[in-house]
Amino acid sequence: KKKGEERKRRKKEMESEEADSVQVQATRPRRVPRTPVTAIVLKKRVRKPKNNEDSHQSTFSKVESHKATVEDKHAQWKTLLPVLYDSFANHTLVWPSLSCRWGPKLEQAASKTQRLYLSEQTNGSVPNTLVVANCEAVNRQLNEEAYSPLVKKFKTIIHPGEINRIRELPQNSKIVATHTDSPDVLIWDTETQPDRHAVFGAPHSRPDLLLTGHQDNAEFALAMCSTEPFVLSGGKDKSVVLWSIQDHITMAGTDSKSPGSSFKQTGASNNKISGPSVGPRGVYHGHENTVEDVAFCPSSAQEFCSVGDDSCLMLWDARNGTGPTMKVEKAHDADLHSVDWNPHDNNLILTGSADDTVRVFDRRNLTANGVGSPVYTFEGHKAAVLCVQWSPDKSSVFGSSAEDGLLNIWDYDRVGKKFERAPKSPAGLLFQHAGHRDKVVDFHWNVLDPWTIVSVSDNCESSGGGGTLQIWQMSDLIYRPEDEVFTELEKFKSHVFTCTSKP
Repeated sequence: KKKGEERKRRKKEMESEEADSVQVQATRPRRVPRTPVTAIVLKKRVRKPKNNEDSHQSTFSKVESHKATVEDKHAQWKTLLPVLYDSFANHTLVWPSLSCRWGPKLEQAASKTQRLYLSEQTNGSVPNTLVVANCEAVNRQLNEEAYSPLVKKFKTIIHPGEINRIRELPQNSKIVATHTDSPDVLIWDTETQPDRHAVFGAPHSRPDLLLTGHQDNAEFALAMCSTEPFVLSGGKDKSVVLWSIQDHITMAGTDSKSPGSSFKQTGASNNKISGPSVGPRGVYHGHENTVEDVAFCPSSAQEFCSVGDDSCLMLWDARNGTGPTMKVEKAHDADLHSVDWNPHDNNLILTGSADDTVRVFDRRNLTANGVGSPVYTFEGHKAAVLCVQWSPDKSSVFGSSAEDGLLNIWDYDRVGKKFERAPKSPAGLLFQHAGHRDKVVDFHWNVLDPWTIVSVSDNCESSGGGGTLQIWQMSDLIYRPEDEVFTELEKFKSHVFTCTSKP
């Protein structure tokens, strides 16, 4: 009875809150509630348009045609917030971010705190920055087991150019790599970098390490290895480049007479960046167009994969020369934007494309002559898929975000199974996050907090600029085994019937 009354009270509190500054508490007292994110300023940027103007116009038209659908889904989503989420936090940002990543947890006796990395994509009135934030778990007085994440900016690093992608080093997640409009990869020690005040004309921060080897800009394709301190990158030069920073991690923050690197910035003169630099361990050729994304095999620092604007998926082995060991021609019907390798099953590779679909490939089904059929093609997005990532919590679950403003959570174990409660849902769809009103450019599962996701959107289409940052965790009633869920719901049957009977 007490739990039922507590549910009713919390439901009324949540329904009275404004959508743009939402605080969603758990519908069950034992879950962890979240509060709104404090302001962290960021800007607008989308994946750069390809040279084909007709293709760009077609993509723009598709996004416009689904604008009304996104607004409808968002309005419907707002009414379901207390039911769908165990926690949710939202904030509208001044500048959007193209990349968001979880960092390490901090050992503090007073509170539970985790780093969060974000980028600020500005219009030039202030510098572009790499933001190091603290996501602090603050205990609530009414329930000591419940907490809310308070996100505070901890440090600002003035970045030489817009940040297109951020990746953390798994062996030491205070070390991050960034991609900007440059051939080089920048390595930063976020703990030793000084905190900077981002004002117009301020000189940029000095990278701790520069990874050189690309012959043209490398903007999006970036990955860190889970087994060795290796970095992988792809770029407009159609190549995949591999580095090892094993011998240079201790050099972070030290002086060096190594050559610098030039960065082209809009509205500013070229800046010469001084600092230690590292040449590549290998440069790999096989793509016929820009390499858009790369990923390491979770169990090997020598095996990796890549996708690009040539619609190809390629597998590589650094021990077997500089050519691909496997090449899947026409992996999708358009450019491939994203790829991820399953951390639980080394045979499964996930891809996302401008053809609006997500595909899962099994490398055991691929042949040397470039033939390969996906395990399944997931069709649920209405615009280009920008980011895909496997869940660290369940081997068959993955997420995909797209220009249609949706972040879908899929479970390929559900493909082929009939679910009477959602007969019209795309096959395999487990959950649909419709909290963003514009293209969801990036998201990241939190490996240290199960089933928790941070996601960012670029609001240039919906509001003319700015962005949205959201941290959320779907209700565990959605992904837990059905028998457990039904057993729990039976305890609150009368309360559920009371709620559903209301208009």
